[in-house]
Amino acid sequence: MDKTNYWQEELNRLAEILDKSGLEVMTKWGAPVYTRNGKNIVSFAGFKHHFSLWFQNGVFLKDPYNVLISSNDKTKALRQWRFSSMDEIDEKKILEYVKEAVQNSEEGKELKPEKFKPVPVPELLQNELDLNKELKSAFEKLTPGKQKEYNLYIEEAKQEATKQKRIKKITPMILQGIGLNDKYKNC
Repeated sequence: MDKTNYWQEELNRLAEILDKSGLEVMTKWGAPVYTRNGKNIVSFAGFKHHFSLWFQNGVFLKDPYNVLISSNDKTKALRQWRFSSMDEIDEKKILEYVKEAVQNSEEGKELKPEKFKPVPVPELLQNELDLNKELKSAFEKLTPGKQKEYNLYIEEAKQEATKQKRIKKITPMILQGIGLNDKYKNC
């Protein structure tokens, strides 16, 4: 099966259901996103082993059918409803969740972003910055968020050898003034 056509029939069915919700549909992050009053409510996509709906503030949904999951440890508000076949799609249940998600949005229920907390520059990276003035200058020109991405990237490595490899990898990126995750943010 061609990777770009995974779940096409199933995704079309989800679109048909969501089109009945009265929400506005737009494309964000390369996928259809259903919105109300400028707020993202629900979206869907196909993956290799499943296709899913995701609710942007799904953390507030009651989830009476126990179908929602958090996709990873870092996800705060987003919740996914995964499917592996057309038979699992239940229009009534989906529209029930969408209706509650819209109501939650209209009531202003949303997780507020946490206040930005800078992360100290790891010692190995600081040593490299101290040795290379051009690198230090480029690092200081980065936004605090981009600096934090790099600091966490180095700090999360457990072994010093891995930290050194990562420093070597990010040095040209810092010198170019780009963030660690910029390629994913421009989708």
